[in-house]
Order: sequence, then structure tokens, then C-alpha cells
Amino acid sequence: MIRFEQASKSFGGTAVLRDLDLVVREGELLVMLGESGSGKTTALKMVNRLLEASSGRVLVAGQPVDEQPLVRLRRSIGYVFQRFGLFPHMTIAENVGIAPRLSGWDREKIDRRVDELLDLVALPPREFRARYPRMLSGGQQQRIGLARALALEPRIMLLDEPFGALDPMSRDALQVEYARLHTELALTTVMVTHDMTEALSMADRIAVLAKGRIVRLGTPAQLLADPGDPVVEALLSTPMRQLSRIEALRGGAEN
Repeated sequence: MIRFEQASKSFGGTAVLRDLDLVVREGELLVMLGESGSGKTTALKMVNRLLEASSGRVLVAGQPVDEQPLVRLRRSIGYVFQRFGLFPHMTIAENVGIAPRLSGWDREKIDRRVDELLDLVALPPREFRARYPRMLSGGQQQRIGLARALALEPRIMLLDEPFGALDPMSRDALQVEYARLHTELALTTVMVTHDMTEALSMADRIAVLAKGRIVRLGTPAQLLADPGDPVVEALLSTPMRQLSRIEALRGGAEN
């Protein structure tokens, strides 16, 4: 569904992404993982041409993105930000329905789609469509962000650290909820995060980036069995250390 072929990106002579070769399979949930500056968000933004490749190319559904009409490309791809990105002066219904409205849908069709999407993200339309973003919790706002990104029925979803601003309980609930939507809607998803625990719990495969290159690509089980790179080992150390502490506490409580 998505292919990077020797894709590179530089800013002012500084290389941020270097000769990226990567295939994202149809229906896959692939996580790009790495520390700040690793190139993961740059790669994500090249898929829908928020950034253009300096060299190489990116293909979506077999066609180079720079050969596709920009509006059509972006309408075929949902994009979810970390900070929700909702318009504060618009109601929830208006936020969710903005892309269909800009695409020329009639009012009745937009209203139907808004209600479908609010039901899909477990926010009953009668209760939430007339509210404003400030009246919602962080977790609820992120659900609205997901609903808005799904409004035009995209086949591809790009998630840029979508749960990073949430409290742990909301974050866990949204991770489970998105995994359900990904499967139910047969989406292809690329998600960026710096959280190894999140990557391990959600991904079909994980691409670990460092200094603009992939240093490890594999399933969560493969990375756990063989980190294969010091960067991966370092990223794995935090969840493994936390797990060890929990097991030690549990053992002490049982004794």
C-alpha cells in the first residue's frame, strides 16, 4: 500500500532521512519508532506530501505521490495529530463533518456520516454532536480527531504520536479502540511513536529509526527475541525494567 524507495529528506543541507527503503503492506499496522530527530515524523509526512522527498520517491497504491493530484491524495489518507487539532469555535458535529463539507457533500449525507462516526468511536451523537471541544476530556477529543480523520473513508491512516498527550488510562483505552477500528475498517496504518511499550502492544511490525535510517525492522516478537542493534536494546530497556519492577513488587506482596 505504501512504498519508500531510497527516499531521503534534507533541510538546509542537513540530512534528516537517508535512503529509506520500506514497504507497508495492505492492512498492516506499522509503527515507526525512534527518538526525537530520528526521521520518523519526516517519513510519515512524506506519505501525504506535507513534506516532499529531496531524492528517491514514495508510492501510495503503486503510484508515486508526486504524480497524484494533491487534494485527491490527501482525501484518501486520514491524518491524526498528537494535540487533537480540533477547531475550538466549531461544534463536534462541525469538526467531524468539515472534510465532507469541503468535498461538497450535501447536508443530509454529512449528518448521517457524522452520526456513524460518533457511534464508531463510542461517543453517542445525541450527547456529543452539539458540544464544543472545550467540553470534552482529552480522550474524548482524541476520539473526535480519529472520527474526523475517518470522515472520507480513507484506506490509509497516518498517526503522529496520537496518544502521547493523554493520561495513562485514556492512552491505553484509545490504543485498544484504535486497534479495533484498524481491523474493523480494514485500514493500513503507519503510526509514529517514541514509546516502545506502545509499539510492542499495537504493531504488526516495527521499524526502528536512528539518525534517519532504519536500524531494525521486524515484528514485536522478533525485536524482543533479538534486538539486533544498541538503539533497539536501549528502547527495550525501559519497558523491560518496568516489568521487572512490577514482578518484584508482586512477588513481595505474595510473600
